[in-house]
Amino acid sequence: MNKIKILTIALIILAFKVSAESYVYITDQLDLPIRSDKEFGNNIIRLLPSGTELSLLQSTEDGWAQVQFDDTIGWIKSFYLSPDPSAREKLKKLTRSNNANKLLITKLNTEKEDLEKQLSSLKQENTNLVVQSSKSQAEKEHIEQIYQDALKLEHENEKLIQEKLQLKAELQLAENNTQIQKDTSSRNWFIVGAIVLFFGMMIGFIVPGLLNRKRF
Repeated sequence: MNKIKILTIALIILAFKVSAESYVYITDQLDLPIRSDKEFGNNIIRLLPSGTELSLLQSTEDGWAQVQFDDTIGWIKSFYLSPDPSAREKLKKLTRSNNANKLLITKLNTEKEDLEKQLSSLKQENTNLVVQSSKSQAEKEHIEQIYQDALKLEHENEKLIQEKLQLKAELQLAENNTQIQKDTSSRNWFIVGAIVLFFGMMIGFIVPGLLNRKRF
């Protein structure tokens, strides 16, 4: 009995410290009635189950508390009230929170698996891109080498064209010199022939005259 009085006094002191809009909860002991005034009798307005949240309007020194639930305002003994939710309500709340956390964990695990799949796919794409980049780099180097070889061949081709033109010029010069030599040789032979013919004719005229003179 003394414990109940001590608990009642403590609840009253605590009740005076809270504001009119603070909340209290029916304890886990039993369902309690809200009464229309501060006395026991046929003044029960409604019954509320344990764990119900109430608005505390005021507390009196005689151990009563005026509370509000929805639109109902009435009185209830203070020692049936607690500033904390009942263990059952806490358990319900924790159970709901636990179930919500389980659903969230399941959702997060599913998202994690999807992200891991996406990561694996991106890694594979990255590997393929690295391989493709290596191939492209090799092809680029091959094309650059072909281009360098083409420039080298073009340079050599220009050099050969110049040499060909030079050879053609030298050949034309040689042909011209040969033709000149032929023309000169033909002209020389013509002159030599003319000289030989002239001396032959001279000899033809002179020798018979000399032979006739010796006879006389």
